[in-house]
Amino acid sequence: MYAEKALIRVHRDLKVHTCFYPNPTTAATIILVNGSLATSVSFNASLKYLRPLFNVVVYDLPYQGQSRGHNPELPLIGKEDEALILLELIEHFRADHLLAFSWGSVAALLALAQRPARINKAIISSFSPVLNPFMLDYLSRARAALGACDRQAIGNLLNDTIGEHLPPLFKRCNFRHVSALEEFEYAQMLYHIRQVAGLDCDRFMSCVENVDAQLLFINGELDRYTSPADARLFSHMAPQSQFATIRHTGHFLELEHKTAWQDVKQAVERFVLEEGVADCEQRMAMVG
Repeated sequence: MYAEKALIRVHRDLKVHTCFYPNPTTAATIILVNGSLATSVSFNASLKYLRPLFNVVVYDLPYQGQSRGHNPELPLIGKEDEALILLELIEHFRADHLLAFSWGSVAALLALAQRPARINKAIISSFSPVLNPFMLDYLSRARAALGACDRQAIGNLLNDTIGEHLPPLFKRCNFRHVSALEEFEYAQMLYHIRQVAGLDCDRFMSCVENVDAQLLFINGELDRYTSPADARLFSHMAPQSQFATIRHTGHFLELEHKTAWQDVKQAVERFVLEEGVADCEQRMAMVG
């Protein structure tokens, strides 16, 4: 896939590697926000249904992927810093849509709470505002594995928990990726876990109340860690929110099987192409 690559200097003089996939048939641009331990490569499946609709921007945070080598002396980066980086990239690329996955949604919602004038609609996938017992157990086990820099345990934990519904090929890819990261990246992940575990839910939710963009929350029916029921707690805080549940699918949504990819594609297309805001429950109740 053709992409225009660039290294952009952002918040705190950090450098971010970006890829811009142009679509000459539209002026709309969407920016994609990675989950933890992931790089922009994780969005390859999403690009297949997003590129016909948008110009698409993906990027690696300063401690990830192709950005890491350009930031040799890098401090630990918090979610607030990630939100500021995202706001600068939104302006740079003149993005008017956003899609965030999993814990990338924390930084995305913090950025959206600043009401960036360009963003009209945002998709928040595999995220909820609460740490339920399954997520708390995952965080506790991740803390221990990351603190010990136990590469095998880190890889197995990802596949046994949030990646439990991934096909074997993706599980092998996940294991190779997360077990081969630098120790600094594990330290960064551990820092994020401590931030998320200590997240003041009331303060975060009041922040979400300030979001004025239209939001679509997408969650997998089988996702025990960021469940559809937990995600619906956003309905009381985000006034322009819609919800879609993808049947027979866990945390990784469109990566898990072909039908899930088609259902996520359908949910995203309906949301971005509609003119008004309506509760997805009325028209698509359950996708799939």
